Amino acid sequence: MRLPGRLAPAGDEGSAVVEFLGIALVLLVPLIYLVLTLGRLQAAAFAVDGAAREAVRAVTSSASLDAATGSGLPAGARAVAAVGIALADQGIHADPAGALDLACAVDCVAPGSGVAATIQVEVELPLVPGFLRSAVPLSIPVSAHAEGHVERFAAARP
Repeated sequence: MRLPGRLAPAGDEGSAVVEFLGIALVLLVPLIYLVLTLGRLQAAAFAVDGAAREAVRAVTSSASLDAATGSGLPAGARAVAAVGIALADQGIHADPAGALDLACAVDCVAPGSGVAATIQVEVELPLVPGFLRSAVPLSIPVSAHAEGHVERFAAARP
């Protein structure tokens, strides 16, 4: 239907839908990829932050670094287990022992001692084919650091 006084070019009917779909694809595909990538990075940030905090908590609440504690695990193994749970909870597939770096001033479980945990994982970009990963590094490092102290009167605990 033509309106009086307006001339439409010949053969141009129906092209607005095609143009809209073309522009929508050009804009939506990168936007969806950006949302997927930012979601993975945010999940990794939550995972490493929680893992670092829980690793410090596992060591500072342990009675001994090498001897078995009441939980049946030494402090180092408790920290690795806590890191593994925190990373798996957010869908990050990384080796917990390799991602964890524990540092202590003197003795990790001595009363008043300071404990620091650093967690670092590599987050791979989503939907990137394997042959391209070998040619170009397509991962982003995400890390977190947490510190804590063993209670001063920790030796008095039952």
